[in-house]
Amino acid sequence: MNLLETAVAPVAATGLFSSAWLMIAIPLVISGLLMLSGRVANSWGHLLATLAPIASFGIGLTLFLDLLGRDEAQRAVSVPLFRWLTAGNWTFDFGLQIDQLSILFVLLITGVGSLIHIYSIGYMAHDERRRRFFAYLNLFIAAMLTLVLADNYLLLFVGWEGVGLASYLLISFWQHKHSAAVAGKKAFVVNRVGDLGMIMAISTLLAQTGTVKFTEVAERIGTVDRTWVVLLGFFLLLGACGKSAQVPLQSWLLDAMEGPTPVSALIHAATMVTAGVYLVVRSHPIYALTSEASLAVAIVGTVTLLAGAWIGTSKDDIKKVLAGSTMSQIGYMMLAAGLGPVGAAFAIFHLITHGFFKANMFLGAGSVMHGMNDDVDMRHYGGLAKYMPITFATFAMGYLAIIGFPFTSGFYSKDHIIEAAFDKGTVFGALAMFGAFVTAYYMTRLMMMTFFGGKRWREGVHPHESPLVMTVPLIVLAILSIIAGVMMNGWITTWLAPAVGDDHPHTTGLFHITTIGIITTAVVAVGALIGWFLHRRDIPDSQPETRNPLVLAGRQDLYGDAFNETFLMRPGQHLVGGLAAFDDSVVDGSVRGSADLFGGMSTALRRLQNGYVRSYALTMIAGVLLLAAAFYLGQLA
Repeated sequence: MNLLETAVAPVAATGLFSSAWLMIAIPLVISGLLMLSGRVANSWGHLLATLAPIASFGIGLTLFLDLLGRDEAQRAVSVPLFRWLTAGNWTFDFGLQIDQLSILFVLLITGVGSLIHIYSIGYMAHDERRRRFFAYLNLFIAAMLTLVLADNYLLLFVGWEGVGLASYLLISFWQHKHSAAVAGKKAFVVNRVGDLGMIMAISTLLAQTGTVKFTEVAERIGTVDRTWVVLLGFFLLLGACGKSAQVPLQSWLLDAMEGPTPVSALIHAATMVTAGVYLVVRSHPIYALTSEASLAVAIVGTVTLLAGAWIGTSKDDIKKVLAGSTMSQIGYMMLAAGLGPVGAAFAIFHLITHGFFKANMFLGAGSVMHGMNDDVDMRHYGGLAKYMPITFATFAMGYLAIIGFPFTSGFYSKDHIIEAAFDKGTVFGALAMFGAFVTAYYMTRLMMMTFFGGKRWREGVHPHESPLVMTVPLIVLAILSIIAGVMMNGWITTWLAPAVGDDHPHTTGLFHITTIGIITTAVVAVGALIGWFLHRRDIPDSQPETRNPLVLAGRQDLYGDAFNETFLMRPGQHLVGGLAAFDDSVVDGSVRGSADLFGGMSTALRRLQNGYVRSYALTMIAGVLLLAAAFYLGQLA
């Protein structure tokens, strides 16, 4: 079967498409310039860095409008640039693929990224290393754009690793704090496990198909032995779990909150955690041939959406509640991606709407922290709606979107996933709906603890609204959190159909109501009411003792770190220690032993070289006698 029958072969680039590489080059070059320019750029570096994603967004928007006006057969464009490298019979070209899928990611990355850059001008105003921070942000944008625009898996992997590097630099940006340094290292190490899956997938593709280019893989994957196709699906899933913080490689995500809040918004909304979803959806020709791997994707997504929601119910750190929420929402996307072409379109739909409302809420959390002397503990908040009205109003719009309030963006994108999950199986659908219930509960808890109730502020804290440079991006993202679903509902599935292999795109009307949708809305309402009822009164400003195992597990991130330490880190340390001892005693010991042996032999021989003629004459006589004895004995024999 030729899977390109359900897709459109890319056409050659002309006009502005030939210069699409500028979207990557602009932030990449400015990042390097800021890192090399030193203190001379301290006063203007952040402004130049902010212009970079805006310029890339302008190019991306122009290309999107061009594609929008084309026939469907012309909407996938190949942009070959140059020969990258040659290895044996393999040649790898540096090329871009701009189609319905990649252009949506470009707009999300650069659009939301631009707003985060603008917000960061105010948030990082007093940081001594602001120039370097903005250089890292630009590097992050360039790496993510490389990842989604690449026309082959190997170039995608370059962007993949660039995203990993940028996340390490940004998560540990405040490395003077031990917790930040450790968090950056943890993100880097855990993602290396996922990267192993990517390396195995690329190696398998080269061995089995002789290519890593997306279009050529789609043409040849049908001829590959099914066992290898199944393994490919699992290898890619392992890579996706690392980048998108899916179980069992989720442990880095909550610790990543140690980075500055704009970093959290960028990672969770527009860049790193969306990479795994993109990888699975882009690899749809592979997953179309392996129901086992597709089922595994759906199971991982379902488990993660519940695990993230569970964690969100138990945290008092506002950023970690949102981090658990990201785990959960990416879980919904992975569940959808495992449901086939229709689900893949819904996954991207939810990915984009999530990008808007999650960036809104993370930046809103940063605004709250800005007014609360960087305190992240919601038990020390309360009553902030009166003192931070813009932050409250914009955050509330994100809240309505994430819980799926009717006609907000999340209402359309997440409900479609829940309906598709029920089509896959009752268990998937019921668990996805339960996740929506828990989401409504813990997000209502966050709203009540932060913006309502009595004041629980610490001494010396004087809450205040953030400056315009921070609140304007919040307003833009809040509006998108409400209207994005209305704007894209129905249209996005038709738009994405050729890029995700969907022969019969599923479209719905603006006010399309189903039984599943009505039940989901009712379940969400119940969750929100429970959250309001349990947290409507004054809340203790310290963490109460509890023996509830569910709460304790949530506070400990479901014991993910304890599991990793017990079953992976400690055994790994013992294994490495044993190998080091073997190396020292056996490998190095044999080397040292042979050296000692020859050293002893040379010492013994050196004693014979004493410089006395009589000793040498005696030695010669002894040698002659030995030879004569040997000849004599030989004659007798």
